[in-house]
Amino acid sequence: IIKSTLLFLVLFTASGKIYSNQDTSKKKSNYIPKKYIFPSLTIIADDINALPEDKSVNKNPANDWLPLMRKIRNFEIPKDEAIQKMNELVISLSEFAEKKGVIKVNDSEWIFPVKGYSPSAIGGRNGSGYVVSNFDFFDKNTGGHPAHDIFIADRNQDNIDDVTSKPVEILSMTPGIVVETRKDWVPSMDTIKGGNIVYIFDNDSKSFFYYAHMDQVFVNIGDIVTPGLVLGTLGRTGKNAYPQRSPTHLHLMCVKSHDGNLLPFDIYTYLLNARLIE
Repeated sequence: IIKSTLLFLVLFTASGKIYSNQDTSKKKSNYIPKKYIFPSLTIIADDINALPEDKSVNKNPANDWLPLMRKIRNFEIPKDEAIQKMNELVISLSEFAEKKGVIKVNDSEWIFPVKGYSPSAIGGRNGSGYVVSNFDFFDKNTGGHPAHDIFIADRNQDNIDDVTSKPVEILSMTPGIVVETRKDWVPSMDTIKGGNIVYIFDNDSKSFFYYAHMDQVFVNIGDIVTPGLVLGTLGRTGKNAYPQRSPTHLHLMCVKSHDGNLLPFDIYTYLLNARLIE
């Protein structure tokens, strides 16, 4: 856009100069011979063309996550190629995060992701709900549950906290860059497990945090978040959360990049030590 705009201004200037040269009503002192105009414009145009391509100016690599994920989810790309491209994306995201000054914090400053709740709301016993099994990030047909479910008090399943009578806010655990959101899930989308979601890349840990089964999502792709920032509100969206048999909960997963191979990372101890927001 920048490069194209500069070229347009040069051409616009050129057309303006030509017109003024032909306007005999102008004073003679304003007249600039064409032989001086066009060589100068040519030099300027050459300088503009030598600039980097527009697409490299202020490009946010967060926009590259979803196109790659679509190929992975639809099995349109071999796993080894997907890992290579994911590694390239992680490098780009890291460089972008450094350039934009995305903060890095000690894990002791991580925030518990469900406002008003504590680790006692985590499903299972001592983190037993976290089961890797044969989970493979690059194959959606594999099993396992490498995530922690955090439950809220919502007996009538209306997405409203039974104690506060308000929606429950979901907070970002870490700083990072939003790389994916979904905001429009409806029950007819019965093949989509996570419902309304947020994916965040944390540059410090080279990990992606996945927040699923949300109701409203307030952030957008490319947003830079800080620990405790409100991502949205908890809901019952997604194939596994919508049925009445499922208590209202946040599904929280973290996958860590190992040269592009995204492997499950158990953050249970981090949840236990996370700072609580009332």
